[in-house]
Amino acid sequence: MKFGTKVIHAGIEPDPTTGAIMTPIFQTSTYVQASPGDHQGYEYARTQNPTRSTLEKNLAALENGSHARCFASGMAAVDAVIKLLKPGDEVICTNDLYGGSYRIFTKVFANYGIKFHFVPMNDLARVKEKISGNTRMFWIETPTNPMMNVVDIRAIADLAQVQNAWTVVDNTFATPYFQIPLDLVADMVLHSITKYLGGHSDTVMGAVIVKDVSLDEQLGFLQNSCGAVPGPQDCFLVLRGIKTLHVRMQRHCENGHKVAEYLANHAKVDRIYYPGLETSEGYEVARRQMRDFGGMLSFVLKGDSMEDAFRTLEKLKVFALAESLGGVESLAGHPASMTHASIPKEERMKTGLSDSLIRLSVGIEDSSDLINDLEQAIG
Repeated sequence: MKFGTKVIHAGIEPDPTTGAIMTPIFQTSTYVQASPGDHQGYEYARTQNPTRSTLEKNLAALENGSHARCFASGMAAVDAVIKLLKPGDEVICTNDLYGGSYRIFTKVFANYGIKFHFVPMNDLARVKEKISGNTRMFWIETPTNPMMNVVDIRAIADLAQVQNAWTVVDNTFATPYFQIPLDLVADMVLHSITKYLGGHSDTVMGAVIVKDVSLDEQLGFLQNSCGAVPGPQDCFLVLRGIKTLHVRMQRHCENGHKVAEYLANHAKVDRIYYPGLETSEGYEVARRQMRDFGGMLSFVLKGDSMEDAFRTLEKLKVFALAESLGGVESLAGHPASMTHASIPKEERMKTGLSDSLIRLSVGIEDSSDLINDLEQAIG
């Protein structure tokens, strides 16, 4: 089944009672049992919900996995994955990752004896330097947020297999439309469904997808025991959003490339970060492991002035100044004060995330309107 068919049909069947083509919203907290223990798969909505189960089957199919688990947010999904570890375990992760992931690693799980090494994962020599007998997990974002660095998933996964460690890929930016980490022998794929998979800025959710049954059982235990599950209304909205994922992602990508080319040739733009430009350091790896390059990019104005960055952001009219990304509408953000404010400045600066960096989530509007908006805002 091709991807464009999967998004609409994989794991989804008409409701057996009514024939409804859309999966119903099973707004219930519990299920009637014919006799004690005879619950036919459903007993309590924290453990299972038919709307959620359908979404999980659909997500597993899109990522070429066998099982998926949905959580109440992307951070709840991150939380569940790290809870697979134990005190003394070590994680090697990219050094330019999402600020919320950095915060939970350093401010929460570090307190429980789990050690995190932040390195540029597009440099395999630097990664190998941090490997020890306690390395249990490699944490990848690719492209990274917000520097758009590209990590070779297969190369890291090969290292992990030698260590008998897990490879986790945050696939939020690329989505399974552009990149299938499990096909590159990663063990777990993580999503902030809030972003592109939901696609309409109306839902907060996360997910983890795997191929291994035992790993899925461990994640299922954590999902049920810790209770950070999404409600059926949100699952319904995501199922609806996914049906247009392939169409939306193609337009995001087309617009993203046009905006990137415009900014790359702008007299007032100093640097642009977008893996789809041939001048990008990660272009060759991205071309090899991705179908296309997506709609996320970042740039810095000449002079590297935070005041100029703020002035530009405040003048935008079509791009909305807001947290998050991946909705149909275009968003602009200032990572240093918004999405990555929890990362100390000295750590941000090591990765190139300056106080003047602007991140764009390029939506599906007409590209000429987006470029005209940037033109009037940059001046």
